[in-house]
Amino acid sequence: MATGGTSEDAWQPAPHERSPMPGSPPTPWHPPARRVAYAAVGALVVMAGALGNGIVTANLLNLQGALGLYQAEIQWLPTVYVMTNVCANMLLIKFRQQFGIRLFAQIFLIGFVLTTGAHLFVHSFWSAVAVRAFSGIAAAALSTVGLLYFIQAVPAKHRLKGLVAAISLPQLAVPLARLFPSEAFEPDRWQTLYLFELGLALLCLAGVRLLALPPVERLKVFEPMDFVSFPLFAGGMALLCAVLGMGRTLWWFEAWWIAPALIAALVLIPIAVVIEHYRANPLLNTRWLGSGDILRFALVAILVRVVLSEQSIGASGLLTVVGMGPDQLRGLYLVVLLATAAGGLVSALTIDPTFLGRPILIALALIALGAWLDSASTNLTRPHDMYWSQALLGFAGALFIGPAMLVGLTRALQQGPTHFVSFSALFGITQNLGGLFGSAMLGTFQVVRERAHSAEITAGLSLADPLVAQRVEQNAGAYGRVLSDPALRHAEGAAILAQQASREANILAYNDVFLLIAAIALGTIVWASFHIFRVRRENLACIAAAAGAANGRS
Repeated sequence: MATGGTSEDAWQPAPHERSPMPGSPPTPWHPPARRVAYAAVGALVVMAGALGNGIVTANLLNLQGALGLYQAEIQWLPTVYVMTNVCANMLLIKFRQQFGIRLFAQIFLIGFVLTTGAHLFVHSFWSAVAVRAFSGIAAAALSTVGLLYFIQAVPAKHRLKGLVAAISLPQLAVPLARLFPSEAFEPDRWQTLYLFELGLALLCLAGVRLLALPPVERLKVFEPMDFVSFPLFAGGMALLCAVLGMGRTLWWFEAWWIAPALIAALVLIPIAVVIEHYRANPLLNTRWLGSGDILRFALVAILVRVVLSEQSIGASGLLTVVGMGPDQLRGLYLVVLLATAAGGLVSALTIDPTFLGRPILIALALIALGAWLDSASTNLTRPHDMYWSQALLGFAGALFIGPAMLVGLTRALQQGPTHFVSFSALFGITQNLGGLFGSAMLGTFQVVRERAHSAEITAGLSLADPLVAQRVEQNAGAYGRVLSDPALRHAEGAAILAQQASREANILAYNDVFLLIAAIALGTIVWASFHIFRVRRENLACIAAAAGAANGRS
C-alpha cells in the first residue's frame, strides 16, 4: 500500500493503480478514513476555486460602491478572471506532468494567498484586477487538484460516479454566492471578500500539505515551441474574452479599442493554430480538434453554456427591473442551490458510460421548459413565481456538465494520452467562451428588444388619449402635498409614466430573451439528437459484434 508521503522518486505504482491520464496520480487502496479526508479536501479545494469569483460576479454593484469604481471598471473584474482562466489548463497540465502534482498545487495556492493578502493593503482598481487575474489561473489549478483528490476518495467500482459528482460541484458556487450577505460589501467592509478568499486559500494550502496526493510519474513534456505558440494563442483568447466581456457594457460600436482587439484576436489565434498544426508534438492537436465529432461536441457545449446564461442575464435582470433587491432573491437562489445539488447527485447516480448523450438531451429539454415558463413574466412577477423554472435550469446545468466532460474525455483517451492537453484546452474554452458569449449575446438582444418595445409603447402614448391623460394625473396626484405648481406636478406625472413604460419595455424584452433561449435549446436538441443517436447505434453495433465474436470463440 502506498501513502501520500511516499517519495516521488521511490514511488512504483502497480499496473492497475496507474492513471490513464498523464500527470494524474495513481489510485492505490486507501482506508475509509483517508478516503473521507480526501473527499473533504477535494470539496474544499474545488469550492475555493469557484466561490470567490462567484461572489464577485453576484455582488458587482455592491463592490462597485465599496471600491469606488465606475461601471466600466468593475466589469473588468469578472472579465479578467475569464481571460486568465480560459487557457490556463493547457499549460498547467504540462506543468504538473513535468514537475509533479505537489509543487503544482503549492505554487499556485501560495501565489493566490500572497496576491489576495496584498490586496488587503492596496485599495485600487489595478490591485483588484491583479487579484482577479491570478484568481483565474489559481481557479484552473484548484479545480484540477480538487478533482484529483475526489478520484482518490472513491473506490474503483464507483470512480466514474465520484468523478461526475466532483465535476458538478463547482456549479454550486454561483447560487451559493448569491446567498452571501450583501452587508459585507458596504463601503467600510470591502475587505470582507478578500479576507474570505484568503481564508479559503490558507485552508486549501493546509489541506494539500497535510494530505498529499500520491506522486505522479514525471515526464519531460515542455518543448521550446510551447513558449511560442502558447503566448500567441492565450493572447488571442484573452483579447476575445475582453471583447465579449466588455462589449455590452461599453457598447460594441462606442469603445475605440473593441475593433482593434477583435482584429488582433482573429490574427493571433490562427497564427498559433498554424504553428501547432505543423509541429511534431503539438500543444494542441489541431487535426483531432478539427474532426467532425469534436467540433460537434464543442458546438453543443457552447450552446448549452449560452442557454444556461438565462439565470445570470434573464432571471436576475428581470427581477431587478421589477424592483427586487439581493435580499429578496435569497429564497430563489436557495431553491436553485438545492436543485443544482440534486442535479449533480442524479447525474452521478444515473451515469451510463455507454449513453452519455442522454443526460445532455434531458438537460437541454429542461432548459427549454424553464425558459418557456419564464417567458410569460409581467410586472407582478416575483421571485417565488420563478422557483420552478429556475430550479429546472439549476438542475439541468449540473446534470449536463459531468456527462459533457466525459464525452470529450473518453474520446481524447481513445486517441492516446497526448490528446488530454488538447481536450482540457477545448473544454475550458467552450465553458468560458460559451458563458461570456451567452451573456454578451443575450444581454445585447435584450437591449435591442427593449428599444424596439419602448419605441412601440411610447408611440402609442399621447396626452390626447383620455386614458393616458388620466394616468398622468393619477401619477401627479402623488406629489399633491409637496408640489403646489400644477405644471410641475404634471411634469412629474409624465416622468413616472415614462418610467413605467420603460419598465414594461424591459419586461417584454426579457420575455423575448426567454423565448430565444427556449428556441435555441430546442434547436440544439433536434440537431444534436441525430449525432447522439448515431453514435449510440454505432456503439451498440460494436458491442454486439464483440459479443458475437466472443461467442464464436467459445
